[in-house]
Amino acid sequence: MTNIDEQIIESLRKENANRMVALPDGSIMPQVGQGTWYLGEDPAKRQEEIEALRLGVQLGMTLIDTAEMYGDGKSERLVGEAIKGIRDQVYLVSKVYPHRASRNEILAACAESLRRLDTDHLDLYLLHWRGNVPLSQTIAGMEQLKAEGKIGRWGVSNFDIHDMQDLLGMEHGNQCQVNQVLYHLGSRGIEYDLLKWQREHNIPIMAYSPLAQGGRLRGQLLESEEVQKIAKKHDVEAIQIILAWCIIHPDVAAIPRSSNPEHTYLNAQASKIRLDDDDLKRLDARFPAPTFKTALDIL
Repeated sequence: MTNIDEQIIESLRKENANRMVALPDGSIMPQVGQGTWYLGEDPAKRQEEIEALRLGVQLGMTLIDTAEMYGDGKSERLVGEAIKGIRDQVYLVSKVYPHRASRNEILAACAESLRRLDTDHLDLYLLHWRGNVPLSQTIAGMEQLKAEGKIGRWGVSNFDIHDMQDLLGMEHGNQCQVNQVLYHLGSRGIEYDLLKWQREHNIPIMAYSPLAQGGRLRGQLLESEEVQKIAKKHDVEAIQIILAWCIIHPDVAAIPRSSNPEHTYLNAQASKIRLDDDDLKRLDARFPAPTFKTALDIL
């Protein structure tokens, strides 16, 4: 994408750079970042995807999330190429497979991710979901990686409330900094208990697929009368309203995926949208918060 006014770029950069989420260890991470699921898998799209990621960093969306699972390492390689020369501007996150999360295997998995990413450390390393490896082993491995300077901190992904309770009941389990889960306007199940519990323990949520990408509700969200009217009111796209809704809370980060610069630009602009009480009431009425416990939504 070319010909973006420099003043607009600087304005968006400042807006997104000022949006930070506080972590339990006293550090901060960007609230609006970039997801990379499925990126790096199509060679024909590689350059455009790299340009999209680099533009996102330029616009202040400096958190980039990836995983060894994505494209069997292809996503990490793409990210490594995209952040070459700007690594110091990026808050880099990757995730380890559950079956590789034992005390010793996690060390090898992290080393392989670092090689693919062409960096010497991750800012945040997540357990992708809970598997059969005892959490105590994963925690021990994560703490060793921290001590060795390979990661700055660690967290988890796709953990429901009982998983989080188990985790915090273990030695050094309170070092968990974040839980990355599916969360968007059409998938609000975590609001029943998990989000409240994590707030009580000062552990933020990182919302993956905040634009309902890959979800069955995406079209329903974008085409709903309420979202369309609110988008028209703010003179923005419907997709931007969905992202703006996700980041109204200071303890919720979001990592929308974009494979082209145009979509990245739209995502960056969402940070400037200020939804008012009437907007939120309309969205709540159409896409209400849950009134009972449901299984954790996972893509």
